[in-house]
Amino acid sequence: MDQPGPGPVASRAGRARTHAKGAASGMMRDMPMWKPHALAKPHAGQIDLRLRDRVESTVDLPGVPAGTAGQVVLANGFNWLRYRVLFANGEEIGDLDHRHLRPVGRAAKRIRKAESRA
Repeated sequence: MDQPGPGPVASRAGRARTHAKGAASGMMRDMPMWKPHALAKPHAGQIDLRLRDRVESTVDLPGVPAGTAGQVVLANGFNWLRYRVLFANGEEIGDLDHRHLRPVGRAAKRIRKAESRA
């Protein structure tokens, strides 16, 4: 007697579709850029790497000999820029910075170009 009919299911699905469409079109806005903190000053020699930038280790790290190629998988920090890198030998190490890494390829070219402009 009391069997669920297609009415309520169809109307729920219809509302869900309408809501999802509205959320995708009008609800997503650009995030505002944060103003750096007044005391946030970059450390000397800091490098500005991005996700997927190619790097090379400059020192021996646990499980990673110096000169091993890698790719930045996480860029983090406001005052101390640090990176998580997946190296070619399968090791993934975090909290690396300019003391441990050297940019190579396009990343090195981009950083040289930015330094020449400054």
